[in-house]
Amino acid sequence: MRTARLQVETSAEPLPRPGGRVRWSICALLFFATTVNYIDRQMLSVLKPMLEKQMNWSEADYGWIVFSFQMAYAIMMPIAGRIIDWIGTRVGYALAVVLWSLACVSHSFARTALQFSIARFGLGIGEAANFPAAVRTVADWFPQKERSFATGIFNSGSNVGVVVAALAPFVALRFGWQATFLITGGLSLLWVVPWLLWFRNPREHSALSKAELAYIESGRPAAARTVGGYSTLIAEPGAWAFITGKFVTDPVWWFFLGWIPSFLNRTYSVDVLSLGLPLLVIYLAADVGSIGGGWLFAILSKRGWTANGARKGAMLICAAAAVPVVSILFVQNVWAAVALLALAAAAHQGWSANLYTIVSDTVPRETVASVVGLGGLAGAVSGMLSSPAVGYWLDFSNGAYRPLFVLAGVTYLFAFALIHLLVPTIQQGKRG
Repeated sequence: MRTARLQVETSAEPLPRPGGRVRWSICALLFFATTVNYIDRQMLSVLKPMLEKQMNWSEADYGWIVFSFQMAYAIMMPIAGRIIDWIGTRVGYALAVVLWSLACVSHSFARTALQFSIARFGLGIGEAANFPAAVRTVADWFPQKERSFATGIFNSGSNVGVVVAALAPFVALRFGWQATFLITGGLSLLWVVPWLLWFRNPREHSALSKAELAYIESGRPAAARTVGGYSTLIAEPGAWAFITGKFVTDPVWWFFLGWIPSFLNRTYSVDVLSLGLPLLVIYLAADVGSIGGGWLFAILSKRGWTANGARKGAMLICAAAAVPVVSILFVQNVWAAVALLALAAAAHQGWSANLYTIVSDTVPRETVASVVGLGGLAGAVSGMLSSPAVGYWLDFSNGAYRPLFVLAGVTYLFAFALIHLLVPTIQQGKRG
């Protein structure tokens, strides 16, 4: 019987020299797209303490509004992934950003929980393409040894977006909450221009040197592979590992995004104007975790670990770093709680950077966006089911948030065990 274990022996021959940095300019565009994606996504959560009073929402009402976004996100994720693999990231990504920008603007016209739910549904349809497009772009533009670091960089935009969104109450109090959605929707549209002007596939990019192209393509199969149907995709163990990881851990991130502001407001009496600094600390730490999680793989690889050992080792470190948040049960000081939440958010983002990269480690490059779409579907469905449950629990328990954070803290170790069982060995360079 084959034994599942982390391998640490040296593998892989040296890569060519990089010979340029065009790939990092592409990564910068992915970072800014993810930033505006999360500004638009997080705006409602930050304004929740204000809006729930004006609109007379219950926690369950808010849970169903979040559900609407996640349902649309779940429905569209696999479709968006297939569209990206079919028409390419340049056009597909631009269309998605235009769609979610318009949906963000539509929030300013909502006046009831139902109307907010409809606006959130439209936002989820557009935003579903972000990660399939970004992960596919990284697979196209980076060799395996740099993919988790590049993914960590663009994924850190999600935390920057949350931090920027924390400024929304100041805009809302001065200009009205409607203005916040109009402004952020307009910011998203601005991104489309540099993307269409600068982005091309590596072999079509006029600014890319031959040396950098050789570096990007090192270790890949010479011939492109045909994108098969979903039955072919789900036959890949790596696809199942990613799908399982997203299904188990995504509800934790949805919970962090949707309820940390309310948790701080209700448990520690942090008013809406004072939320900015705690959220800044939490999500700047998440930025460090996102980039650091990708950096861990590179460091372990340089020390001679195989792709399997380095990837799994980085994920295990991140999973263990999430555990201390369970002690929030006993924390009475707001800044001690913020510190625990910051560590948990950093752990999630480091975990996420490596989880996304498992796809490009284990499946053909031509199917990366499709597999990310399937995993996104799984994560959105689990988040969609958990959000109303969280709302009902908080209504029933009169705001007992702490047990939910305890559950969040142990989730990643469980997910790691499942992923290791599904993919005992990741072989560097096996896939493009």
